[in-house]
Amino acid sequence: MPDWQGRSRATAFVERALRIPPPPGPPAGAHDSIRIFRGAPGLYRYQLVLWLLKQIGAGVGLVIGIGVLSISGFPYKRLFDILEAFGVAFYLASLPFTFLMVHLDYQLRWYIVTDRSLRIREGLIRVVEQTMSFANIQNISVRQGPLQRFFGIADLEVRSAGGGARSSGHDKKQVDLHLGIFRGVDNAEEIREAILARVRQLRDSGLGDPDGGPEVGAVAKPVAVVVPSASAVAAARELLAEVRDLRAGRFGSAISSTPPLSSEEV
Repeated sequence: MPDWQGRSRATAFVERALRIPPPPGPPAGAHDSIRIFRGAPGLYRYQLVLWLLKQIGAGVGLVIGIGVLSISGFPYKRLFDILEAFGVAFYLASLPFTFLMVHLDYQLRWYIVTDRSLRIREGLIRVVEQTMSFANIQNISVRQGPLQRFFGIADLEVRSAGGGARSSGHDKKQVDLHLGIFRGVDNAEEIREAILARVRQLRDSGLGDPDGGPEVGAVAKPVAVVVPSASAVAAARELLAEVRDLRAGRFGSAISSTPPLSSEEV
Protein backbone atom coordinates (compact mmCIF):
# COMPACT_ATOMS: atom_id res chain seq x y z
CA MET A 1 0.00 0.00 0.00
CA PRO A 2 1.51 3.40 -0.90
CA ASP A 3 0.60 5.09 2.36
CA TRP A 4 2.12 2.18 4.31
CA GLN A 5 5.28 1.60 2.31
CA GLY A 6 5.92 5.33 1.89
CA ARG A 7 6.02 6.12 5.61
CA SER A 8 8.72 8.41 6.95
CA ARG A 9 11.53 7.48 9.31
CA ALA A 10 9.76 9.22 12.19
CA THR A 11 6.62 7.23 11.45
CA ALA A 12 8.58 3.97 11.30
CA PHE A 13 10.31 4.82 14.60
CA VAL A 14 7.00 5.45 16.37
CA GLU A 15 5.59 2.22 14.93
CA ARG A 16 8.50 0.26 16.38
CA ALA A 17 8.28 2.09 19.71
CA LEU A 18 4.57 1.38 20.04
CA ARG A 19 5.01 -2.16 18.68
CA ILE A 20 2.32 -1.63 16.10
CA PRO A 21 1.65 -4.92 14.27
CA PRO A 22 2.14 -5.23 10.49
CA PRO A 23 -0.81 -4.75 8.13
CA PRO A 24 -3.56 -7.32 8.74
CA GLY A 25 -4.05 -10.25 6.41
CA PRO A 26 -7.33 -10.70 4.56
CA PRO A 27 -10.18 -12.59 6.25
CA ALA A 28 -11.70 -15.81 4.91
CA GLY A 29 -12.72 -15.63 1.28
CA ALA A 30 -11.51 -15.97 -2.29
CA HIS A 31 -8.20 -14.25 -3.00
CA ASP A 32 -9.48 -12.51 -6.12
CA SER A 33 -12.39 -10.99 -4.17
CA ILE A 34 -10.22 -9.02 -1.71
CA ARG A 35 -10.97 -5.29 -1.58
CA ILE A 36 -9.16 -2.86 0.73
CA PHE A 37 -10.80 0.40 1.78
CA ARG A 38 -9.01 3.19 3.65
CA GLY A 39 -10.04 6.35 5.40
CA ALA A 40 -10.77 9.21 2.99
CA PRO A 41 -8.55 12.33 2.80
CA GLY A 42 -11.48 14.18 4.35
CA LEU A 43 -11.04 12.04 7.47
CA TYR A 44 -7.45 13.26 7.81
CA ARG A 45 -8.55 16.89 7.51
CA TYR A 46 -11.37 16.20 9.99
CA GLN A 47 -8.89 14.73 12.49
CA LEU A 48 -6.50 17.66 11.99
CA VAL A 49 -9.26 20.16 12.74
CA LEU A 50 -10.13 18.32 15.95
CA TRP A 51 -6.43 18.16 16.87
CA LEU A 52 -6.00 21.88 16.21
CA LEU A 53 -9.01 22.77 18.35
CA LYS A 54 -7.62 20.68 21.20
CA GLN A 55 -4.20 22.30 20.96
CA ILE A 56 -5.72 25.79 20.90
CA GLY A 57 -7.77 24.91 23.98
CA ALA A 58 -4.69 23.58 25.76
CA GLY A 59 -2.67 26.68 24.83
CA VAL A 60 -5.38 29.05 26.01
CA GLY A 61 -5.66 27.11 29.27
CA LEU A 62 -1.90 27.32 29.78
CA VAL A 63 -1.85 31.08 29.21
CA ILE A 64 -4.80 31.64 31.54
CA GLY A 65 -3.17 29.50 34.24
CA ILE A 66 0.09 31.41 34.03
CA GLY A 67 -1.77 34.73 34.08
CA VAL A 68 -3.84 33.79 37.14
CA LEU A 69 -0.75 32.67 39.05
CA SER A 70 1.15 35.83 38.19
CA ILE A 71 -1.74 38.12 39.18
CA SER A 72 -2.42 36.30 42.43
CA GLY A 73 1.15 36.96 43.54
CA PHE A 74 2.70 33.49 43.67
CA PRO A 75 5.10 33.68 46.65
CA TYR A 76 7.93 31.64 45.18
CA LYS A 77 9.08 33.61 42.15
CA ARG A 78 11.87 31.22 41.15
CA LEU A 79 9.59 28.17 41.42
CA PHE A 80 6.95 29.99 39.43
CA ASP A 81 9.44 30.73 36.65
CA ILE A 82 10.51 27.07 36.57
CA LEU A 83 6.92 25.82 36.38
CA GLU A 84 6.08 28.34 33.70
CA ALA A 85 9.08 27.35 31.58
CA PHE A 86 8.33 23.65 32.07
CA GLY A 87 4.67 24.09 31.08
CA VAL A 88 5.50 26.03 27.92
CA ALA A 89 8.28 23.58 26.94
CA PHE A 90 6.02 20.58 27.51
CA TYR A 91 3.24 22.13 25.44
CA LEU A 92 5.56 22.94 22.54
CA ALA A 93 7.23 19.51 22.66
CA SER A 94 3.87 17.74 22.61
CA LEU A 95 2.76 19.45 19.40
CA PRO A 96 4.84 17.37 16.92
CA PHE A 97 4.19 14.17 18.89
CA THR A 98 0.41 14.56 18.98
CA PHE A 99 0.43 15.62 15.32
CA LEU A 100 2.33 12.43 14.43
CA MET A 101 -0.19 10.38 16.43
CA VAL A 102 -3.02 11.89 14.39
CA HIS A 103 -1.13 11.09 11.18
CA LEU A 104 -0.54 7.47 12.24
CA ASP A 105 -4.11 7.03 13.43
CA TYR A 106 -5.26 8.00 9.95
CA GLN A 107 -2.77 5.75 8.16
CA LEU A 108 -3.24 2.66 10.34
CA ARG A 109 -6.90 2.09 9.60
CA TRP A 110 -7.67 -1.03 7.61
CA TYR A 111 -10.99 -2.08 6.14
CA ILE A 112 -10.66 -5.36 4.20
CA VAL A 113 -13.62 -7.06 2.48
CA THR A 114 -13.78 -10.43 0.71
CA ASP A 115 -16.68 -12.42 -0.72
CA ARG A 116 -17.35 -14.10 2.65
CA SER A 117 -16.25 -11.76 5.46
CA LEU A 118 -14.71 -8.44 6.46
CA ARG A 119 -11.93 -7.31 8.78
CA ILE A 120 -11.50 -3.93 10.51
CA ARG A 121 -8.41 -2.79 12.40
CA GLU A 122 -7.80 0.60 14.01
CA GLY A 123 -5.97 2.16 16.93
CA LEU A 124 -2.40 2.94 18.00
CA ILE A 125 -1.95 2.56 21.75
CA ARG A 126 -4.89 0.19 21.85
CA VAL A 127 -5.24 -1.80 18.64
CA VAL A 128 -8.72 -3.21 17.98
CA GLU A 129 -9.28 -5.77 15.22
CA GLN A 130 -12.65 -7.27 14.31
CA THR A 131 -13.59 -9.98 11.82
CA MET A 132 -17.20 -10.58 10.77
CA SER A 133 -18.73 -13.24 8.56
CA PHE A 134 -21.32 -12.06 6.05
CA ALA A 135 -23.52 -15.00 7.05
CA ASN A 136 -24.02 -13.35 10.47
CA ILE A 137 -24.57 -9.74 9.38
CA GLN A 138 -27.99 -8.38 10.33
CA ASN A 139 -27.87 -4.63 9.70
CA ILE A 140 -25.81 -2.09 7.73
CA SER A 141 -26.33 1.64 8.24
CA VAL A 142 -24.63 4.91 7.27
CA ARG A 143 -24.18 7.71 9.82
CA GLN A 144 -23.01 11.25 9.05
CA GLY A 145 -22.82 14.27 11.35
CA PRO A 146 -22.78 17.93 10.27
CA LEU A 147 -18.98 18.26 10.51
CA GLN A 148 -18.51 14.95 8.68
CA ARG A 149 -20.87 16.18 5.97
CA PHE A 150 -18.72 19.29 5.58
CA PHE A 151 -15.64 17.14 4.96
CA GLY A 152 -17.52 14.72 2.69
CA ILE A 153 -17.11 11.62 4.89
CA ALA A 154 -19.41 9.23 6.74
CA ASP A 155 -19.29 6.20 9.04
CA LEU A 156 -20.58 2.83 7.82
CA GLU A 157 -21.81 0.66 10.70
CA VAL A 158 -22.07 -3.11 10.27
CA ARG A 159 -23.82 -5.11 12.99
CA SER A 160 -23.69 -8.89 13.23
CA ALA A 161 -25.84 -11.38 15.14
CA GLY A 162 -25.60 -11.18 18.91
CA GLY A 163 -25.43 -8.16 21.17
CA GLY A 164 -23.95 -6.56 24.22
CA ALA A 165 -20.55 -5.03 24.85
CA ARG A 166 -17.73 -6.23 27.00
CA SER A 167 -14.67 -4.57 28.43
CA SER A 168 -11.47 -4.99 26.45
CA GLY A 169 -8.19 -4.89 28.35
CA HIS A 170 -7.73 -3.23 31.74
CA ASP A 171 -9.50 0.02 30.92
CA LYS A 172 -13.13 0.89 31.46
CA LYS A 173 -13.97 1.46 27.83
CA GLN A 174 -16.56 -0.90 26.42
CA VAL A 175 -16.13 -2.46 22.98
CA ASP A 176 -19.14 -3.83 21.12
CA LEU A 177 -17.73 -6.93 19.46
CA HIS A 178 -20.80 -7.21 17.20
CA LEU A 179 -20.43 -3.72 15.72
CA GLY A 180 -17.83 -2.86 13.09
CA ILE A 181 -17.41 0.71 11.84
CA PHE A 182 -15.80 1.91 8.62
CA ARG A 183 -14.86 5.34 9.97
CA GLY A 184 -14.38 8.36 7.75
CA VAL A 185 -14.96 6.86 4.30
CA ASP A 186 -16.13 8.92 1.34
CA ASN A 187 -17.78 5.97 -0.45
CA ALA A 188 -19.98 4.58 2.34
CA GLU A 189 -22.86 3.79 -0.03
CA GLU A 190 -20.54 1.93 -2.42
CA ILE A 191 -19.14 -0.20 0.42
CA ARG A 192 -22.64 -0.80 1.74
CA GLU A 193 -23.92 -2.02 -1.62
CA ALA A 194 -20.85 -4.24 -2.09
CA ILE A 195 -21.39 -5.90 1.29
CA LEU A 196 -25.14 -6.27 0.74
CA ALA A 197 -24.54 -7.91 -2.65
CA ARG A 198 -22.23 -10.48 -1.11
CA VAL A 199 -24.60 -11.11 1.79
CA ARG A 200 -27.42 -11.76 -0.70
CA GLN A 201 -25.17 -14.01 -2.74
CA LEU A 202 -24.32 -16.10 0.31
CA ARG A 203 -27.96 -16.43 1.35
CA ASP A 204 -29.14 -17.24 -2.16
CA SER A 205 -26.58 -20.02 -2.34
CA GLY A 206 -27.92 -21.48 0.92
CA LEU A 207 -24.82 -20.70 3.01
CA GLY A 208 -25.54 -19.35 6.45
CA ASP A 209 -29.32 -19.79 6.13
CA PRO A 210 -30.64 -19.86 9.73
CA ASP A 211 -33.76 -21.82 8.75
CA GLY A 212 -31.73 -24.73 7.48
CA GLY A 213 -34.29 -25.42 4.74
CA PRO A 214 -33.59 -27.14 1.44
CA GLU A 215 -31.65 -25.25 -1.19
CA VAL A 216 -33.51 -23.57 -3.99
CA GLY A 217 -33.65 -25.82 -7.04
CA ALA A 218 -32.79 -28.97 -5.12
CA VAL A 219 -34.03 -32.19 -6.77
CA ALA A 220 -35.85 -34.71 -4.56
CA LYS A 221 -34.25 -38.16 -4.45
CA PRO A 222 -36.45 -41.15 -5.36
CA VAL A 223 -37.54 -43.38 -2.48
CA ALA A 224 -37.72 -47.13 -2.96
CA VAL A 225 -41.13 -48.70 -2.14
CA VAL A 226 -41.12 -52.30 -0.85
CA VAL A 227 -44.27 -54.34 -1.69
CA PRO A 228 -44.92 -57.22 0.79
CA SER A 229 -45.59 -60.73 -0.52
CA ALA A 230 -48.99 -62.52 -0.28
CA SER A 231 -47.75 -64.93 2.41
CA ALA A 232 -46.56 -62.06 4.57
CA VAL A 233 -49.94 -60.32 4.24
CA ALA A 234 -51.79 -63.49 5.24
CA ALA A 235 -49.55 -64.02 8.27
CA ALA A 236 -50.06 -60.42 9.38
CA ARG A 237 -53.86 -60.77 9.11
CA GLU A 238 -53.80 -63.98 11.13
CA LEU A 239 -51.75 -62.30 13.87
CA LEU A 240 -54.11 -59.32 13.93
CA ALA A 241 -57.14 -61.59 14.38
CA GLU A 242 -55.51 -63.40 17.31
CA VAL A 243 -54.67 -60.08 18.99
CA ARG A 244 -58.29 -58.92 18.60
CA ASP A 245 -59.64 -62.18 20.12
CA LEU A 246 -57.20 -61.92 23.01
CA ARG A 247 -58.17 -58.31 23.78
CA ALA A 248 -61.88 -59.09 23.53
CA GLY A 249 -61.56 -62.00 25.99
CA ARG A 250 -59.52 -59.98 28.51
CA PHE A 251 -61.80 -56.92 28.61
CA GLY A 252 -64.95 -59.07 28.62
CA SER A 253 -63.86 -61.02 31.72
CA ALA A 254 -62.86 -57.77 33.46
CA ILE A 255 -66.30 -56.24 32.85
CA SER A 256 -68.20 -59.34 34.04
CA SER A 257 -66.18 -59.59 37.27
CA THR A 258 -66.84 -55.97 38.28
CA PRO A 259 -69.69 -55.76 40.91
CA PRO A 260 -72.46 -53.26 40.29
CA LEU A 261 -72.28 -49.97 42.13
CA SER A 262 -74.71 -49.34 44.96
CA SER A 263 -76.77 -46.21 45.19
CA GLU A 264 -74.62 -44.95 48.09
CA GLU A 265 -71.42 -45.32 46.03
CA VAL A 266 -73.06 -43.43 43.20
